[in-house]
Amino acid sequence: MNWILLIIAGLFEVAFAACLGKAKETSGTEATYWYLGFLVCLAISMVLLVKVTQHLPIGTAYAVWTGIGAVGTVLMGILVFNEPATFWRLFFITTLIISIIGLKLVSN
Repeated sequence: MNWILLIIAGLFEVAFAACLGKAKETSGTEATYWYLGFLVCLAISMVLLVKVTQHLPIGTAYAVWTGIGAVGTVLMGILVFNEPATFWRLFFITTLIISIIGLKLVSN
């Protein structure tokens, strides 16, 4: 269950980064809503991270959380914000995914 909560926390990290990206593209009331979405996603992500670190090693949990956030944010940038999908970006994202899986496999 803790690993599932950690994945959800990582997805909320992706969501708060996406909210920042959308807020940057808008103005006025719409930007305010995106910033509020950022704060809500940030709070949920942090609360879940704190909860799982009570049961999982902090180093592993934090690395997986940031890894999910990094991979998800790069993919979000490519798919939603039209950022370039170069060979090297995809190569290093792939190595990051492999590292996240490796941490899961070697953690108790």
